[in-house]
Amino acid sequence: MWQKEGMRENQRYSQELKAEEIRMVVEQGLKQKDVAIKLSIPSGTIAGWLKSYKSPDALPMAGALSIQELMAENARLRKELAETRMKREILKKAAAYFAKESMPGTRS
Repeated sequence: MWQKEGMRENQRYSQELKAEEIRMVVEQGLKQKDVAIKLSIPSGTIAGWLKSYKSPDALPMAGALSIQELMAENARLRKELAETRMKREILKKAAAYFAKESMPGTRS
């Protein structure tokens, strides 16, 4: 089988590189072939990574959050949003109160 000079038969790639390649194709919309040429990685290798990524039982990419972590983050953000909305309502009421107090003839 033909190989590029200096290429090992079973070259290993880091999880970070695999994740970045998948992001380039999936999120940035670049063509698989273009990514392969740009980074001198066989197109078939990237195709395999994409196939694994799209598989329902695929392991999470390096740097990706697990479902439990995403659920915890979602709960934290919902709580923070609720607190922020409550603070905003308090400030709106206070602003209305002080606006009413500052109008002439409205003080008791």
